[in-house]
Amino acid sequence: MAKTPHDTDVAFIKALAELLNENDLNELQVKREYAENDSLNVRVSKGGTVIAAPAPVAAAAPAPAAPAPAAVAAPAEATEDPAALPGAVTSPMVGTVYLQAEPGVPAFVKVGDSVKEGDTILIVEAMKTMNQIPAPHSGTVKRILVEDGAPVEFGAPLMVIA
Repeated sequence: MAKTPHDTDVAFIKALAELLNENDLNELQVKREYAENDSLNVRVSKGGTVIAAPAPVAAAAPAPAAPAPAAVAAPAEATEDPAALPGAVTSPMVGTVYLQAEPGVPAFVKVGDSVKEGDTILIVEAMKTMNQIPAPHSGTVKRILVEDGAPVEFGAPLMVIA
């Protein structure tokens, strides 16, 4: 018996959910193009929410994809985007952030500390590799925007050094 398009879409969504769990991601969004006006937009998030919506066949096919980025940008403070602050240091990768080299030792930096360009300010673990994140410039740590052990996305604000 041949697989129907619905069956292949379900298998595709299940594979995305497995990727989400295997790589310790919070959310994954994919657009699958079938034909010029036929596509499938899928967003899989932790917490059991799976959203799959076929794009309409009308000329307005890209419209359903537009609201998704706004939903992803919401975790920042409602009144102020920390990534837009002067001196914001953003994550160069997806992973888990650690503020100290190992449990029980002091944090690399704390609010009020002076840092020099190149000093390690935290670690982002990605795919079982510990990546030391250097200060992009010298200054004083004004804010730390992440918690130890928290997952971070590419481009997520980590701290402010001014």
